[in-house]
Amino acid sequence: MGKFIDYLKTRSFAINLAIAISTVIIVVMAAFFSLGVYTRHGSGIPVPKLDGLPVERAIELLDKQGFHNPQIDSVYVLDQTPGTVIQQDPDAGTNVKENRTIYLTIVTRKAPNVSLPDIEQKTYREAMAMLSNFGLKVGDTTHKADIARDRVLEVRFAGQTIKTGDKIPKGSKIDLVLGDGAGASEVDVPEVVNLDLDEAKFAIKNSGLVIGTITYEGTITDSTKTIIKAQFPMKTDSSAKVSIGTHINLTVTQKN
Repeated sequence: MGKFIDYLKTRSFAINLAIAISTVIIVVMAAFFSLGVYTRHGSGIPVPKLDGLPVERAIELLDKQGFHNPQIDSVYVLDQTPGTVIQQDPDAGTNVKENRTIYLTIVTRKAPNVSLPDIEQKTYREAMAMLSNFGLKVGDTTHKADIARDRVLEVRFAGQTIKTGDKIPKGSKIDLVLGDGAGASEVDVPEVVNLDLDEAKFAIKNSGLVIGTITYEGTITDSTKTIIKAQFPMKTDSSAKVSIGTHINLTVTQKN
């Protein structure tokens, strides 16, 4: 043991130790630099900026840079042009090796279908909000005669009437037919002959017409027991409709 300790103190041991340490350092440094050269550490090809480009143009640019066969995924994004790149990995400007796989996310060219929500008889504002929640838009609006103003009477897509639950592509424009609040310009003449006077009045007013002259025929002993004997105008084959606000004249007699 004493001889070994004495050897450690000799110049020969110090030289050998120094040579061994130097050799280790040289080997490590050589391996490090060799690895860097092999992997082209610190060098590479910059990834081009692809966001916002049509996917065909993006693939063309990648090919020119030496990046072939990119991995492409697609998502639906409302109001984005189909086939457009919206995300890339690695990011633009990143230096990577040639043939590195580039991942692209594009806007799908085929929108998913959604169900038409129940918007009939809803107000225009309510319909707009509901359609927006389903990823749909309001297209053209037209009006037709109806007593309810700006209420949805009919829903159309691509010129065809559609109903609640029908499947349509997300992002589509839906045309709405709304009530004009004025009602129809003409209405059917109600038939009130043989009705009680009160029933006749209700039917006339409910049709958007006005009670005209009431003529009493014969002796009326009880006003609560009267019926309609005749009306003018009356419903006929040649005159089934009259304008809103038309006066209906009544002839009333005592009920037997």
